[in-house]
Amino acid sequence: MDEIDIPQYFLCPISLQIMRDPVTTVTGITYDRESIEKWLAGPATATVCPVTKQPLARDSDLTPNHMLRRLIQAWCIANAKNGIDRIPTPKSPVQRSLVLKLIRDVSKSNNLLNLNALKKLAELAAENEKNQKSMAEAGVAKAVILFILKCFRKGETLGLEVALRIIQLTWSHTTENKKLLEENVDFIQSMLWILKITRLGNTVKTHALIVLKKVIEVASATLTAETLNHNFFTEMVNILRGNSSPQAKKAALGILIQTCPFGRNRIKIIEAGAVFELIELELENSEKKITDLIFCLLAQLCSCADGRQQFLKHSGGIAVAAKRLLRVSPATDDRALYVIESIARFSATREVVMEMLRVGAVSKVCMVLQADCADYLKKKAREILRLHSRVWSDSPFWLLRFLIK
Repeated sequence: MDEIDIPQYFLCPISLQIMRDPVTTVTGITYDRESIEKWLAGPATATVCPVTKQPLARDSDLTPNHMLRRLIQAWCIANAKNGIDRIPTPKSPVQRSLVLKLIRDVSKSNNLLNLNALKKLAELAAENEKNQKSMAEAGVAKAVILFILKCFRKGETLGLEVALRIIQLTWSHTTENKKLLEENVDFIQSMLWILKITRLGNTVKTHALIVLKKVIEVASATLTAETLNHNFFTEMVNILRGNSSPQAKKAALGILIQTCPFGRNRIKIIEAGAVFELIELELENSEKKITDLIFCLLAQLCSCADGRQQFLKHSGGIAVAAKRLLRVSPATDDRALYVIESIARFSATREVVMEMLRVGAVSKVCMVLQADCADYLKKKAREILRLHSRVWSDSPFWLLRFLIK
């Protein structure tokens, strides 16, 4: 392409690339839509025309330059043999009036009308992020949440998968959505209802979990602490135990991590059997992201006596924590050391202390001191070794005797 003489007016003044969607600003200069939109979304100093330096409002109208686009497309086709790709015809941004009409159709009692409107909304949301933002601003989330709640109360499933995809694409962390959840506290229960419907496929349930995770991230601490019961946490643990997809398991782990700090949720999660299932999941897991999430949650659960008790009931608990040290990520190193320290400091019977030695946890903590890792991790490792130095110093690990002095 470097040897081809590209007409100068085909190039965006910002990106210096061939324009795919040329638009003209009120200052009379034509830019590629993506480039000028990024410019206007930048810092306050970007509210001027890049070429003329005249004032240019962030919400300034951008008029499509159809003639120039057709000229660029024709030129690309003519030069296809030289390796020039054809510029596709850009799709126009979704019109707010169309979105509002579809929202009204979703709210009606006609099932076929509901489904058609949902499908169209999902299609628009899947096109690009700009459509997703416009749809969010128009109130799509509220309409779709109310639709799902209607299905929940009537026991109907038609349109649920499409509705979940729409929320997944258009949900955002806003004050409006937080208020929406407080006004519709049954929405979380509707997600649990979807997870328990056996005839719905794993894809639908994965969508439901991802939506639930997004919703929990926005929900207030009061809502998270007061509305989640034992059934909720049992269902999340069942996701970890079952044959769910990795994406579903990551969503369930994210939900448990988000809800754990509030109220009595930590105890409820432990009572649901989460500690045992987390260790079982890690024993068969090979994905770094899932390991990070597992140890993030284990660290929280092992901060209380009940969690440590459940951790020690699993014969592979200490071993799996030691094995993951220095093998996954700094985040996992931090949390695995926290788990080991919690056990060594608060739950260290002689049997536990000897178990830590037998499964290699002590030698692995010694390795942390010699590894290229953060100083605070080495400090934590040294503190762990000093906790039971009298017992461990009699071990055959000569390095240990040297390090704990």
